[in-house]
Amino acid sequence: MEHEKCEYLCVHEDTVKKVINDMPEEEKLYDLAELFKIFGDSTRIKILYALFEAELCVCDIAQLLNVSQTAVSHQLRVLKTNKLVKCRKEGKNVFYSLSDDHVCSIINQGMDHINE
Repeated sequence: MEHEKCEYLCVHEDTVKKVINDMPEEEKLYDLAELFKIFGDSTRIKILYALFEAELCVCDIAQLLNVSQTAVSHQLRVLKTNKLVKCRKEGKNVFYSLSDDHVCSIINQGMDHINE
């Protein structure tokens, strides 16, 4: 099968130059793609939604989502590594919450988009 070639019949040089100048560095685009991969798991999304409502420990989240504490701990580790959740200790308990309002904004915009 032969691939179609793009014929540059009319390149808008000014527009192309502007886009090239405004394009973030390759490393930043890679980091952005990696961030969005984190949102690609429904268990992580459920955890983030639960943390919209309250600060929770692993046991609370496991009960809410009906999954194992091990699974919750693993997903929280991924979320924490990527700075989407933070934790605080209170005695022997560790409570998790959203890192900042950006996390809410990202998810809310995603929901707005799929509900259009």
